[in-house]
Amino acid sequence: MEKATFGAGCFWHVEAAFLEIGGVTSTAVGYSGGHLKDPTYRDVCTGQTGHAEVVQVEYDPTKVTYEELLEAFWKLHDPTTMNRQGPDVGTQYRSAIFYHTPSQEAAAKSSKEKLQQSGRFVRPIVTEITPASVFYRAEEYHQRYFEKTGHRSCGLT
Repeated sequence: MEKATFGAGCFWHVEAAFLEIGGVTSTAVGYSGGHLKDPTYRDVCTGQTGHAEVVQVEYDPTKVTYEELLEAFWKLHDPTTMNRQGPDVGTQYRSAIFYHTPSQEAAAKSSKEKLQQSGRFVRPIVTEITPASVFYRAEEYHQRYFEKTGHRSCGLT
């Protein structure tokens, strides 16, 4: 199994989408890319910790490629909006790819460049591509939130 970590706005929506992909064996929502040790949801929501809401995906590379996960990531959100996805605003909702290996870094950068050149977006893609740092698992009530609550919207954050 391999890991991939993505930030694309509200992590509830992102997790639900990745769970539908064949070859994804598990997911966990949490926080990455910040400076505060052991942040809570309340901490991250202040926008002062530097963390992004992320989904860490564990996947079987014989069943789904990292490139296919990147394709899904790009379709899940608007990568041209800085620190915003839909009604959610703040640095914690930024578009981000946290790579775990040099090959993931190369694939992410190549994918971003191809998407930018494709003309699909008029504005520049602002997605950050940075090394994976410490992943802090979010509180249990956030894990598989839609399954637990029946909600289908991130407007509840």
